[in-house]
Amino acid sequence: MDYIKPGQVINQMVEVGKTKAEMSVMNMFIRGVLAGAILACATTLAFTATLQTNLGIVGALIFPVGFVIIVLLGLELVTGSFAFIPLSVIKKQTTVGKMLKNYTWVIAGHLVGCAIYAALYGLTVSKMGTDLASPLAQLLVKTAEAKTIAYKDMGMNGMMLVFIKAILCNWMVTLGAVMAQTSSSTVGKIVAMWLPILIFFGQGFEHAVVNMFVIPAGMMLGAKVSMGDWWIWNQFPVLIGNFIGGALFTGLLLYMSQKGYKTSLGNTIEMNQPRRDTAVAEKIV
Repeated sequence: MDYIKPGQVINQMVEVGKTKAEMSVMNMFIRGVLAGAILACATTLAFTATLQTNLGIVGALIFPVGFVIIVLLGLELVTGSFAFIPLSVIKKQTTVGKMLKNYTWVIAGHLVGCAIYAALYGLTVSKMGTDLASPLAQLLVKTAEAKTIAYKDMGMNGMMLVFIKAILCNWMVTLGAVMAQTSSSTVGKIVAMWLPILIFFGQGFEHAVVNMFVIPAGMMLGAKVSMGDWWIWNQFPVLIGNFIGGALFTGLLLYMSQKGYKTSLGNTIEMNQPRRDTAVAEKIV
């Protein structure tokens, strides 16, 4: 059986967070660059599928391929780390300073990776800038404006809406990262993590890293979005909402739900003694 029990998963979450926080700056940055570009590529694949079928759910079914690649290659996705590292801080396995260092360098990597892919994809979809009216280019433009200007026009209601959608999004995304730890087999990990990612993308919730690609890409292709619109009405509130969704709804509440978890053998797993499994920890987002 390749199923890993919830109590063991919680222990692994603490160890994963510690491993992430102690990673070198270069590893954080490079893994962040690759993860950002891969997630951006999965986003354009989902958009392509949606346009070809006129069914948004088809895009949602396909989008998790990017998340799967990131997890299996042990890359860094900051939204996944929002569930792991705070839990390690609470359990005194790492420090707030190391947590913030990880977030800073991984986010910097995401921005670079997403920008590179946005530039290359923009040239591709617009045929080297000669066809800005192509369906995919226009979809990116409309999506970028919907994720910024539409919220801005709603005022504080828009700010609250984007914040709530960010919380709901990363509750599911971090569940995907945790679900990947419930199996020791590759197939089991893929199936388990696929489900929550499909849920978030299919309902149009707000994901910080996806937006690091979609909004700049739309701006490059002509979206009437300023840098202020991007960061004030989307990126900053989404990052904060994603953090709350991951740290509270997944990290802390899952830990509380499994504290003192009884195994099938009748033993109690001690939660303040995380299992040392560095090989596994390095492979989890």
